Amino acid sequence: MWGVKPGDHPEFYRLPPPEGRSRESSIHLDREGRFFHDGELVRHAGMARAFASWIARHPDDGRFILQNGYDWTYFSVEDTPYFVEAARAADGGIALELSDGSVEPLEPNALELDESGQLLARVKAGMFQARFKRAAQLAMGEFLSLDAGQWFLSTAGGRVPIPLARYRPEASDGTRLYT
Repeated sequence: MWGVKPGDHPEFYRLPPPEGRSRESSIHLDREGRFFHDGELVRHAGMARAFASWIARHPDDGRFILQNGYDWTYFSVEDTPYFVEAARAADGGIALELSDGSVEPLEPNALELDESGQLLARVKAGMFQARFKRAAQLAMGEFLSLDAGQWFLSTAGGRVPIPLARYRPEASDGTRLYT
């Protein structure tokens, strides 16, 4: 069958690693959205983009993995697995360009502020958290307002309060995640 990858098989994530290898890796995604391997910055833009497009969660233990349909490995995430690179008005709402190159509409109720005032959003059908990079956060300025100490998002769909994000306890892999 054309187009079928090993990753399409339900047992893909349960298969042992290739002989002499491990499913654990030294790949790390930092709070700024930069990938590192063995402590060294991944400088090849294509490789960094590929890593960003391979982000998933292991279906059994929920840990972050990189998977390309042919193989997979665990990796560590310092803060959020996705980043909002750009934000713009679109169809009465807001379109977000994510670090994996995808574009999706912002769900107004999926927006939060962290303790430093940086925007976060639930993305990928609510499965992942994304941190807004500086340019994207600045672009959101036209949609934000402050009223009596509360931030609001205003779009054609209405005005929605933006809650403060709460950290949940660290995940089993040491990742600090938001609820």
